[in-house]
Amino acid sequence: MLRWTLLFALAASLPWWPEPVGSKFHLELGAQVLTMAIFALSLQLLVGFTGLVSLGHAAFFGAAAYTAALLAPESEAGNGWTMLAASVGVAGALSLLIGLFVMRTKGVYFIMVTLAFAQLVYFVVHDTKGFGGSDGAYLYFKPEFTVGASKLVDLDQPAQLYWFSLALTAVTVAVLGLVLRSRLGHAFVGIRHNEQRMRAAGFPTLAYKLASFTIGGALAGLAGFLYAARTGYVNPELLSWHQSGNALLMIILGGLGSLGGAIAGAVAFVLLSEWFSGLTKHWQLLLGGFIIVIVAVLPQGLMGGLSLLKRRRRAAATPLGAAVQEGRP
Repeated sequence: MLRWTLLFALAASLPWWPEPVGSKFHLELGAQVLTMAIFALSLQLLVGFTGLVSLGHAAFFGAAAYTAALLAPESEAGNGWTMLAASVGVAGALSLLIGLFVMRTKGVYFIMVTLAFAQLVYFVVHDTKGFGGSDGAYLYFKPEFTVGASKLVDLDQPAQLYWFSLALTAVTVAVLGLVLRSRLGHAFVGIRHNEQRMRAAGFPTLAYKLASFTIGGALAGLAGFLYAARTGYVNPELLSWHQSGNALLMIILGGLGSLGGAIAGAVAFVLLSEWFSGLTKHWQLLLGGFIIVIVAVLPQGLMGGLSLLKRRRRAAATPLGAAVQEGRP
């Protein structure tokens, strides 16, 4: 808890840092990182804690982004509270609906069925004029979050947009932390380790997996709303399997089974993509090569490597550990 508080306090200070760190560019890049961090956290609940590897998670991300875009008025700013609630609600309802059909499948079949449903949603959005077709849709004004007559957040200001993104990330971490500490979260982890034993112990595993799928989908909707509010533009690519693959790469890169791993993976993925894209137009080759090296050297991801380093330092701090590391009898 203290570690998370210090981490978010440090992140909240970014707008006050001297340039170039606290510049407008880096604040917008920070908001992008936080959007992807929420998306990765939502998938981490499925993959890292429940053992449900999904390639259709982008459907909920994109559905929420389109909901925000379609609810946005063309002549004035929309009500941010309504748009946020509707986006998360649509993503949660869609994940519940799809989850009812896919939960009886396992392993590679689950991956393929979630991918098939996501592609179905993708082509419905892509081929429907009401969604803007392949051209997508625009939010001409950023949503307004007001309390009474006063504006609570001005998303046109880079610092406020960054703080708003950070607040939503903190809410996501808090929600997932509470879920994982509850009986529900313990059941998710138990299902990941041995679903048959959980079922034999009396747990209705299908219902628990559906709950995980729905919670993850709703949180992906939170990221989708934030994406639409930040960029002011949505297109069908947000629902494609590439977007789901990116989220999967983030949690693999950061480390499966930890909230910190999802955030670390999102930070590394977005910053490396930004850096490599400035070096060459074939930046995906560099990014792919980097991820392959990380997976080969650090099978548990970046957070796993950090944990391993801490354990070695603690072992070296004790006489017995130092003797073992030096190979002394």
